[in-house]
Amino acid sequence: MRFGAFLRGMWGGSRPESDAAARVRAWAATALRPHEETAFAVNEIACMDSACPGSETVILIMAPGRRTRACKIPKLLDDVTEQDVRGALGLVEEVVPCPASSELPPSR
Repeated sequence: MRFGAFLRGMWGGSRPESDAAARVRAWAATALRPHEETAFAVNEIACMDSACPGSETVILIMAPGRRTRACKIPKLLDDVTEQDVRGALGLVEEVVPCPASSELPPSR
C-alpha cells in the first residue's frame, strides 16, 4: 500500500484531477453513455478493511434522480485499465473462444 494514498488530501485544499483520474472518468463516461447531467468522481482510497487489497480505485456515478453508484477496482488508480473500468461497471462481455477453422473437433 502506498503511504501517500492514506495521507492524500489531508493537508491543503483540493488538488487538480490527475491524468489517471481523468482517463478513468472518460472511460466510464464512454462506456455508460450517461445523461449529460450525470457526474462522475474518481478517487484512489486507502482501505483499512482486512479484506481489501490496501488501496483501491472508486468510481462514483451520480445520475439525477437515482442513487449514487460506487464501483470499486482493487488497483491503484495509475494501474487501472479500460477493461478494469468496464468490468467494474458490469459491462464486460464474456468472450467464448472458438476453435480455429483448421482445427477439427475432438474425436470421441
